[in-house]
Amino acid sequence: MIDQSEIGRLTGADVYGPDGTKIGSAGQVYLDDQTGNPEWVSVKTGLFGLKESFVPLSSATFSGDRIEVPFDKDRVKGAPQIDADGDLSPAEEDDLYTYYGLSSAGGRLAGDTDNDGVFDDVEGRTVGYDTSGPTTDDAMTRSEERLNVGTQREQVGRARLRKYVVTEQQTATVPVSREEVRVEREPITDANIDKAMDGPAISEEEHEVTLTAERPVVTTEAVPVERVRLNKQTVTEQQTVSGEVRKEEIELDDSGTDRRR
Repeated sequence: MIDQSEIGRLTGADVYGPDGTKIGSAGQVYLDDQTGNPEWVSVKTGLFGLKESFVPLSSATFSGDRIEVPFDKDRVKGAPQIDADGDLSPAEEDDLYTYYGLSSAGGRLAGDTDNDGVFDDVEGRTVGYDTSGPTTDDAMTRSEERLNVGTQREQVGRARLRKYVVTEQQTATVPVSREEVRVEREPITDANIDKAMDGPAISEEEHEVTLTAERPVVTTEAVPVERVRLNKQTVTEQQTVSGEVRKEEIELDDSGTDRRR
C-alpha cells in the first residue's frame, strides 16, 4: 500500500506492469477523499507520453523511482479516457473501478483543496482540509517538495575483443657462404716426385671439383607472445542534475480589515 508520505515522489516515477514491461511515467496523483492516501495515478503512455491513462494504486508497490502495478500495458492503455486535469467525478470513478474490477471509492487530485471542507469538532464549524488532520488548529501548514536524487544502473554500451590477421614485411640479414675455385701450384720435390711420375709422360687430362653455395631460406612459425583479456573498472565523476520542485507560500489577506479604527 502506497501511503501519504510517498505522494511527492510518485510524480514522474516510471510505471511497470507485472511482467517488468515499462508502461509509462506517472503524471497526476489522486487521493482518496476519506483517508488521503494515493488512490489513482495518471500514466503518460503513447508516443512522447502525450496520452494519459488512469491506473489504481490500491495494489501497487513503490520502490526507489519505480511503481509496479498488477496490470499490463495493454490493460492500462485501454482504460476509459478521462482528462487528468481535475477531480474525478463519481461517474468517472465508477467507470474506472468497473473497468479494473474494483470496488468504488471517492478520489480527488493530490494538492486540491477545493472541496466542501470537514467539520471541526473542537470549534464547532466547518474548516478546510489540512495535512494536520480533519480537525485543524489555528495554524496553517506550509509544505514544499525536496529533490530526491539517486542513481540507477543501465546498460550504455558493449565492448568485445576481436582477433584478426594482418600481413607485414620484415627484413632480416643472414650470412651465406659459397665455394670458389682457386688454382694452387706446387714445385716438384722429393716428396711428390712419385705422384708426378705416375701416368704417361705426355697426355691430355681433366680434373673436376664441385662448388657449393648457401642460399637464404625463409620459413615461419606461430609462437604465443601475450595474453589479452577484457576487464572493467568503475570511474566516478560528478554530474549536476536539476528538477522542478513546488512549494507553498502563505500570504496575509487583510483586505477585509477596517483601517479607519
